[in-house]
Amino acid sequence: MAEFFTEKRVVISPDPAHLAESVAARFLKVLLKKTSAGETVHVALTGGTIGTAVLVAAGANPKRENIDWSLVHFWWGDERFVPADSDDRNDKPARAALLDRIAIPAENIHAMASSDGTLDLDAAAIAYEDELAQFAPADRSETGPWPSFEICFLGVGPDAHIASLFPDRAEIGVTDRAAVAVRDSPKPPPERISLTRPVINSSERVWMVLAGVDKASALGLALAGASYLSVPAAGAKGRSRTILFVDEAAAEKVPQELIDREY
Repeated sequence: MAEFFTEKRVVISPDPAHLAESVAARFLKVLLKKTSAGETVHVALTGGTIGTAVLVAAGANPKRENIDWSLVHFWWGDERFVPADSDDRNDKPARAALLDRIAIPAENIHAMASSDGTLDLDAAAIAYEDELAQFAPADRSETGPWPSFEICFLGVGPDAHIASLFPDRAEIGVTDRAAVAVRDSPKPPPERISLTRPVINSSERVWMVLAGVDKASALGLALAGASYLSVPAAGAKGRSRTILFVDEAAAEKVPQELIDREY
């Protein structure tokens, strides 16, 4: 699979609330444009406070009613391998914030397996790979056995991790799998499933959303061209667009030339 390198751009909002509303509005705009043209759209969601806030804002936006949700498929960039009803799950708040508020077929919501199901952690990662492969495009010259996400949302941790790909761990370097099991995660809970970097980077748009002064260092490293092995956020790149949506607090060290005033 070819690698595409798009320049990262930074879009700044004054605070987390405005950030969530701005990203949600852009998200719905992309979906409306694509589904109005009859296109099927695949989206990878993220968890975390700001990722969930974006979905809450999208769920409250009346423009959601204009989208043909039967053409939209939701996936997750990573998931905590815990019981299905656990508050640690990424899909649980996503359902409450948006998915339960739209007319989307249940089969279009592709949740990862939970620890109280029939699969162990390794089998759950393989099962997600298999499900992704069912939606792979016929022409895989720009992707692998998985769909190309129109938008891949990513949160960024203070340590610059994305999905459940943490710095200086084996998972960030995996290129021959679509999903991997993560054990002994440096951030609890310890067991997780994560998409791999090739899947993330075959997305049309990678949107990293981060807020707070504790993310400023990670943002700076991601923009400075650091090694993705030690700074996973630095290695996340969409084929068409790579945008970091941030609030003022997170952007305190961003060079002015990287700020996109028009996007």
